[in-house]
Amino acid sequence: MSIEEITARICAFRDARDWLQFHNPKEMAVAVAAEAGELMQPFVWKSPEQSEGVVREKRQEISEEMADVAMLLFEFAHNSGINLEQAILAKLEKNERRYPVDKARGSNAKYNEL
Repeated sequence: MSIEEITARICAFRDARDWLQFHNPKEMAVAVAAEAGELMQPFVWKSPEQSEGVVREKRQEISEEMADVAMLLFEFAHNSGINLEQAILAKLEKNERRYPVDKARGSNAKYNEL
């Protein structure tokens, strides 16, 4: 399915429940952050090695939290008139310029520190 098709299904789910009235930009941004927090919770105070185990052990929970973040983000973009596919591609192109391979390969430095 395309982003548009998935978004249409998300919006149909929302509309069947008359929830658009609650989905203003502030609430959508807060919901994305809240769900991202739920995604992070199993990883709190875990080492990189332990976090790999968390993914294996809690795969279903992690998957569902990722889906929550994505669904909210897709709907937020739709409600705001933002073409998420175009936004992702534009940001990827910007990041490719900010992080040229010859400078960024193997480094976790921010683009302005390369």
